[in-house]
Amino acid sequence: MRANNLKEKYRIMDTQQFFVTIKRMGLEIVERYPDLDNLIIAGIRTRGVYLARYLRDIVREETGVDVPLGEIDISFYRDDLSLIDDIPVVKGTRLGENIDGRKILIVDDVLFTGRTVRSALDAIFDFGRPGDVKLAVLIDRGWREMPICADIVGKRITTSLTEVVKVKVREVDGADEVWMLERID
Repeated sequence: MRANNLKEKYRIMDTQQFFVTIKRMGLEIVERYPDLDNLIIAGIRTRGVYLARYLRDIVREETGVDVPLGEIDISFYRDDLSLIDDIPVVKGTRLGENIDGRKILIVDDVLFTGRTVRSALDAIFDFGRPGDVKLAVLIDRGWREMPICADIVGKRITTSLTEVVKVKVREVDGADEVWMLERID
């Protein structure tokens, strides 16, 4: 789907709402994980990595614990790889030290069909056997095709299949906000 086939419909979160939501999610992580020394926060490339950094920073501010940050590249794990690009840009998965028995919190921007999360799980298990894997997403928009649900959710919204949720982060898009877009095929 090309960006020029989409038009902005309305803003779901402005910058202030974005960071209030991220802060709440970070506090929920602190509450759910009393043993932060055993936790890895791992973002799914691309925007999930930046959201994971924001969440890790909140955890550090609240607790003083510097939780390891991981990055998950699902390029070779996608079931639709041939539909997306002939030559995927691969940046690699980095989860740090041995993940066996560790708790991993996967972070992504939007939970939709569940296929991205399934691919992230495949990537993680190629690196070892974690003791626990949970999911945090900024936006849960429904329409699941896989039996996957998020444990920490910033905001749940109702969408149609013609709508697209676009999370923007300042490092990539120049702003921290969330938009609803409409396909104009």
